[in-house]
Amino acid sequence: MPGILYIIATPIGNLEDITYRAVRILGEVDLIAAEDTRHTRKLLTRYGITKPLTSYFDHNKSLKGEYLLGRLRDGQSVALVTDAGTPCISDPGYQLVRDAAGEGIPVVPVPGPSAFVAALSTAGLPTDSFIFEGFLPSREKKRLEKLAHLKGEQRVVIFYEAPGRLLATLTDMLAILGDRHIVVARELTKIHEEFARGPISSVRSHFTGAEVKGEVVILVAPAPAPATPGEDDMKNLLRHYLQRGDISFKDAVKRVSIELDIPRAQVYEMALRIKSCGESVC
Repeated sequence: MPGILYIIATPIGNLEDITYRAVRILGEVDLIAAEDTRHTRKLLTRYGITKPLTSYFDHNKSLKGEYLLGRLRDGQSVALVTDAGTPCISDPGYQLVRDAAGEGIPVVPVPGPSAFVAALSTAGLPTDSFIFEGFLPSREKKRLEKLAHLKGEQRVVIFYEAPGRLLATLTDMLAILGDRHIVVARELTKIHEEFARGPISSVRSHFTGAEVKGEVVILVAPAPAPATPGEDDMKNLLRHYLQRGDISFKDAVKRVSIELDIPRAQVYEMALRIKSCGESVC
């Protein structure tokens, strides 16, 4: 029988933010695969866990992934952890999960902290619908293109960002998104935990000249809903088509209904009113 691959969430700052179940399983598995073994060893020492450690990160995931699969095939249990938070969320791991599951190896989640979820729950922004985009591109051109693509997003948009790029990212957001309301959460669960809330310009000013440290989460309020066509828009467009002379009454109603996305019956009623008014003001 193959072993079990456990995907274990670890604290994002405060070492007390780990579940009893996570501590138990970390103490029971045969091997722990960690993004940074030095970082994970501090957590294990805190809870008196002594288990073999091996590294698993972006630059060795192909080679080390096969090694871990081999251990799992031999019936050994493996725990995958990241430096902070939930593995596979903007961190390496999904390839290992995919390959293990593809071979019928059980993959078991041990849920716990996640920085973007912690930030969202305390941001004071709508939580019924959101989109997580991970890290924005580090190059300005690609970052601007990504922001332009998300400009009209009607959900809260959540990003991770490196502290050294925060000001550049906020500058680009202001240029592309306008002075929209955002929340920047920094150093979550740590001593210097901070939330900066307000228009992008205000938040950018807050961090200008400051030494920004720690993991940063940026939450962007939904884009304003596009304006819906009003009665005046419908009336003006109908008059334009009806006065042209080369379009029938029926076609004028059809065109306005399609262009303004208004029910045809409503447009037809307005067209009749305009026709009955003649040159007078309706």
